[in-house]
Amino acid sequence: MGTATLTPPAEAARPATGKRPGQRVRPARERAFWPFLLPALIAYSALFVLPSLFGVWVSFNKWAGPGSAMTWHGLGNYLELARSEAFRTSFVNTFVLAFGGGVLVFGFTFLSMMVLRQARGRAFIRSVIFLPMIVSVIAVGVAIGFLLNPDGAVNTVLGWVGVEGRPWLGPDMVFKCIVAGLVWSSTGFYVALMMSAADSIPPHLYEDAKLVGATKWEQFRHITLPLTWDVFAVSAVLWVVNSLKVFEIVIAFTTAGTPASPPVQARTVAVQQYASVAGNGVPELGSGAAMGVVILIVTAVLIVLTRRVTRRERVELS
Repeated sequence: MGTATLTPPAEAARPATGKRPGQRVRPARERAFWPFLLPALIAYSALFVLPSLFGVWVSFNKWAGPGSAMTWHGLGNYLELARSEAFRTSFVNTFVLAFGGGVLVFGFTFLSMMVLRQARGRAFIRSVIFLPMIVSVIAVGVAIGFLLNPDGAVNTVLGWVGVEGRPWLGPDMVFKCIVAGLVWSSTGFYVALMMSAADSIPPHLYEDAKLVGATKWEQFRHITLPLTWDVFAVSAVLWVVNSLKVFEIVIAFTTAGTPASPPVQARTVAVQQYASVAGNGVPELGSGAAMGVVILIVTAVLIVLTRRVTRRERVELS
């Protein structure tokens, strides 16, 4: 008589793929994901992650650049930054630019959203507001610097009407003028972002609000702002990142027509970092790297705080 071979239930239930029961089988699209992602990861690591880690290492050393010896300095660079009046001034200026400039930028942006929503020729007005973003920041800074020069057009016009000229580029006013110039040149970008979101709001919501007697401010507060809040949250993060690395407009604004370096009163951290690395004396790459690490940490913290402050439940139309 023949012998019958019985297959255990566990063996019979085993999948044809050879995987043990309970073992996760990756779908084909997940397996195909890595070959496409790997080249980008390698390039990103080689061009950004590794240089950033090297910059952190340099921040703990004294180094004048290639060709010179690198000596360990520990936390010395960071302690020197804490004692440096120039760095403290630039650090405060950077925060003033980020918060004060941000309030002005988004204040003008929200005002533009209220005014331009139903204004005639709003497309043309929006294009005019956006125009400064097309112009180079260097050109904007140089132009404003020449206009506010002691013998520039602004003081000349003031003289025509009998008003004494002001020292716009003096130590007490130069940074305020830089903030004003940056706000003027940047607002158009955020107006374009926020208005693109506002344009997608159905008009019947505003018509219903008018029927119940809602003012323009109430319409903005209860309709426009909630339905564009996601775009505002992204715009706020973009402003934080961009404002903490302002560099070109300060250089162009304060050195228009002169070879001098920007005065301390007008410097941001990025400008102070440039001055320490590319100044007339011995380059201090360790100090510059330490400034970069500090501003990187501050940027990360402010981004997290901005995301938390702007986090709200998404409003959707039914």
